[in-house]
Amino acid sequence: MAGGGVDQSKVRPEFEDLLPVMANKLGGEGLIRELCNGFQVLMDKERGVITQESLKRNSALMGLQDLTDDQLASMVREGDLDGDGALNQMEFCVLMFRLSPELMQESRLWLEEALEEELLQSGF
Repeated sequence: MAGGGVDQSKVRPEFEDLLPVMANKLGGEGLIRELCNGFQVLMDKERGVITQESLKRNSALMGLQDLTDDQLASMVREGDLDGDGALNQMEFCVLMFRLSPELMQESRLWLEEALEEELLQSGF
């Protein structure tokens, strides 16, 4: 895959994108709070990060029990921005947004609207 990314269809073949629904229902702060709760459920309690092992051990709690070891490893690799082999809370949240195409599109629209408003207020 171009750019070294992971083919999302291989990572989460049955992924149902619920983040936009959660964002609409909970608002931005509520969504972040729920993502933080999800991180807490999936993380290795001793290390304070999500490892492939902790993801496998706790995946059923999040409806991910059908994912293979390779798919779980791909998820960790895809989100591991600092290369330490695990996901910290920020990396997990970024990964969840990246796995949500609809939410990413909404975020782009919000950013474009904010920039347009800023330009209008600045007289451009």
